[in-house]
Amino acid sequence: MSMDRIIREEARLIILKALAEQSDATLNSELLRLNLERYGISRPRAWVHGELDYLVEMAAVTLTEAGTVKVAMLTDKGQRHVERKLVIEGVKRPSLPGG
Repeated sequence: MSMDRIIREEARLIILKALAEQSDATLNSELLRLNLERYGISRPRAWVHGELDYLVEMAAVTLTEAGTVKVAMLTDKGQRHVERKLVIEGVKRPSLPGG
């Protein structure tokens, strides 16, 4: 598995988890970019938009355009991935609780 693929799958999981932590399950792409930086994934906003587009294709999030950012909202399917109730291809699987 290539390092690029590992980073993308990890970033997608970080995005889903960040959305799941919000009371309204919503964040914009700039806030998600900053969150990814906390985990050592420093990429431009355009890269984050590409990962969000992938998550839309997988029905894990919905997107709304808001100027130069995209606002992502977690779907039920995305939440179920975070809870380990299903697996979304191309998204790292969350660790077991306490693991």
